[in-house]
Amino acid sequence: MTNKNPHIGSTFESWLDEKGIREDVTAAAVKSVIAEQIAAAMKERGLTKSRMAAMMHTSRAQLDRLLDPSSGSVTLETLMNAARAVGRELRLELV
Repeated sequence: MTNKNPHIGSTFESWLDEKGIREDVTAAAVKSVIAEQIAAAMKERGLTKSRMAAMMHTSRAQLDRLLDPSSGSVTLETLMNAARAVGRELRLELV
């Protein structure tokens, strides 16, 4: 005898797959977490946006895009430069 709960449906991941947006949502979530971590590291080190941009050899506008969780227009190189500027290392892996 199976005791299934009629109120339990598919997983969130399967719903995202059905809508065809799983990759986009995952990428946005990862970008948001990285942006928050960089902002927190900047705060820990007392870095202003202007100083951080100078350390990265980039513009303040580019740094703003990096720190904006809704902006997906950030390159891997920019993320790596930001991590180095705050004394951290960016690690990526395939799973």
